[in-house]
Amino acid sequence: MGITGGRDIALGSAALAPRRSASALTLAGTVATAAGCWVISIHQMNGMDMGVATTLGSFDFFIAIWAAMMAAMMLPGTVAVVLRRADRDARAVPLFLVTYIAVWTVVGALAYALYWPHGTTVAGIAVLAAGAYELTPLKRRSRRHCRASLRSGFRFGLYCVGSSIGLMVMLLALGPMSIGWMAAIAAIAIAQKLLPPRAAIDLPVTAAIVALGILILVHPATVPGLMPAHSVAMSAGMHG
Repeated sequence: MGITGGRDIALGSAALAPRRSASALTLAGTVATAAGCWVISIHQMNGMDMGVATTLGSFDFFIAIWAAMMAAMMLPGTVAVVLRRADRDARAVPLFLVTYIAVWTVVGALAYALYWPHGTTVAGIAVLAAGAYELTPLKRRSRRHCRASLRSGFRFGLYCVGSSIGLMVMLLALGPMSIGWMAAIAAIAIAQKLLPPRAAIDLPVTAAIVALGILILVHPATVPGLMPAHSVAMSAGMHG
């Protein structure tokens, strides 16, 4: 290799260094924001979980905590898209992510309007519906686009809502202030955003969701955190 070729490689590496540094900083900021939102969510939700009987509090309180929950649950699943976006223009990433979380915040406002404390039958039916949704063409199409590099945080958010809306219905049905259910559902949502669809993984997950819905309908007292403690005690007494 000649002197000119070596110089070109060196110049190319030097030009890539700032881009790589910006990508690393962007990724670190995204992960740190998600971690911080987990801390906020755990703190704010402490003592509020009543399973299916959970109340949401005031609109302002719920929207604030919902935005933190969505950032905690959804930002880790965006890391691949964020890195690709940062490689092109790291300065555009913050607006992209803010718009993305704003879409989920609008979903939270709709959830607040439609949600009410409910019983285990409603929870079981909602979980079964969420399992069925996992098999729909809309779910598959939305999941595919949710892993793509889109220029608009708004469009990206819409596709990711389409991909994860069944899981969010599960969260609202099982206990919207439950850290345990939040963590379990976040794990599924993150995996679906980062991993390509695989029947060997996706079908067992769907089967597990359906099985959970059936268990809730048949024997709700066996599902941890689904019912307030006094309700579980009453149910155990009735079957004792």
